[in-house]
Amino acid sequence: MIRVLVVDDDFMVAKVHSGYVSRVDGFEVVGVAHTGADAVVAADELRPDLVLLDIYLPDIDGMSVLRQLRGRPSADPDVIVITAARDLDTVRGAIHGGALHYLIKPFSYEALRERLESFRSLHRALADLPGDAPTAQQDVDRLFGTRTRSATPPKGLSSETSRVVENILRERSAAGGDLSATECADATEISRVSARKYLEHFVESGRAEVRLRYGGTGRPERRYRWL
Repeated sequence: MIRVLVVDDDFMVAKVHSGYVSRVDGFEVVGVAHTGADAVVAADELRPDLVLLDIYLPDIDGMSVLRQLRGRPSADPDVIVITAARDLDTVRGAIHGGALHYLIKPFSYEALRERLESFRSLHRALADLPGDAPTAQQDVDRLFGTRTRSATPPKGLSSETSRVVENILRERSAAGGDLSATECADATEISRVSARKYLEHFVESGRAEVRLRYGGTGRPERRYRWL
């Protein structure tokens, strides 16, 4: 099992993310921390393989936690940043700090699952390599290939429909607006469920973003915008 530490200042968000992790085969949540200091202590004590790290913490920011984790010989887990931070400096800091992925809140279970499955593939590929032999170029290419995300629609989604949805989303975003799955379905004459699958695929491949619009009652509406 791949051991995961969830770090988030919001107790409910941490619970949701922990639930997401537990649903993915081969992963288990071994701890939850709500402050940066607690995250560093938990990493030392629990020795997780992976940390889901929020940036906005009440004591020290997530970038400081990332640097501390990288500088401690007792615990050096891989890190996926999960945050509402959208500024380029934070994204650049996460990359320079060695984060494997960067997920912008709010995100779907499918988006996190994709990153976790990518990490699982990397984890297994590293374990399969002999530690006492030189690494061949094809092995290196295979390892780094597990960190990339394909823009090709996954199984069950067609490239032709994907292009239609993309064009509509691009046009709406270029005009300064955004799009819901229902509006996309009306414009493309596909089902709302199918429209949402295409829109979520764009989010998961890093080409679109999703934001929640809260109304008076009911669940918040997911609004999509092309990046």
